[in-house]
Amino acid sequence: MTQTSAEPSGTPEPAAASGPAGTGRQSTPLRSVGEAFLRWREASIIAVAIVLVVYFQATTGIFLTEDNLINVSQYVAATAIIAVGQVLLLVSGEIDLSVGHVYTLAPFLMHYAVDFYSIPVIPAIILALLLSGCVGLVNGLITVKLRVPSFVTTLGMLFIISGITLTTSHAYPVPIPEAATGVQPWLGAAGWSEITWAVLIVAFFHVVLTRTRWGLHTVAVGGNLLGAREAGIKVGRVKIGNFMICSTLGGFAGIIEAFRIDSIDPTAGGETIMFAAVAAAVIGGTALAGGSGTIIGALLGAIVLGVLRDGFNLIGIDAYTFDLIIGAAILIAMISNVYLAGLRRAGRT
Repeated sequence: MTQTSAEPSGTPEPAAASGPAGTGRQSTPLRSVGEAFLRWREASIIAVAIVLVVYFQATTGIFLTEDNLINVSQYVAATAIIAVGQVLLLVSGEIDLSVGHVYTLAPFLMHYAVDFYSIPVIPAIILALLLSGCVGLVNGLITVKLRVPSFVTTLGMLFIISGITLTTSHAYPVPIPEAATGVQPWLGAAGWSEITWAVLIVAFFHVVLTRTRWGLHTVAVGGNLLGAREAGIKVGRVKIGNFMICSTLGGFAGIIEAFRIDSIDPTAGGETIMFAAVAAAVIGGTALAGGSGTIIGALLGAIVLGVLRDGFNLIGIDAYTFDLIIGAAILIAMISNVYLAGLRRAGRT
């Protein structure tokens, strides 16, 4: 799982590491707290987020105003929701490149159900989410049963879903169905509603990954596939289930984002939101090789991306520079994760 390695058992070392009596290092509460913080997997990303917030507030003077924090939360929410699904898949040794286009398609499915077939809004949303989950089911079946690498499977699905969306919508945006105005504030339109959904989803799946059998099996499958099979874990079921969770979360993120902007756009999402979610997961400490990841870290990674994007907008840095910074952040995060993992295994943190 995502827990750090425990301290070695046995007789504790003496307080004085070296030197004359009374001059050795003494354990203090402050030092103990500091060491515990550094052993926490998300410590480095929290520190980065705090530094960025302080810098942009000092630079602009308006970063911590309520209106701007709402803007940041709206940058963060959809990315964090999709990142949760990507973490589950990455931990189990897979990835989903098509989820960004599920994000785009799901609001159109809701629109078709409401405006073309007169289905009530809530059942229409549930239907759109079920169909989103079916995309994950197909991805999982092809990957598991036909043994096609998930990168290839979901790359093909990416183009299929993009084609379906653009063909059925004629590449034109549409307004939110009038019947949905009553639920719209609860599902993204109100200032803090979108980030509230994101936090609830992160909290739920954090518990799933760290405290349930499903999470244990997810980590086992990604960490040691052969060992997981020999232990009796239904590997295929775990992977297919995580594909379905990822696609469903992608569809939900797309729906609440459409409610927020009050429009359903066939060019929204796509590869941009998908790669942002993967970047959030990686920056937050999830290993691309599988077997290790953190849902809380993915949220923190999304927060860092949101803070960077909003802060750059406030100080007038263009989008191309933002992409450069994100690329560097991903590389630094991966190098740091590998280095810190080695220190944890060596028992030095």
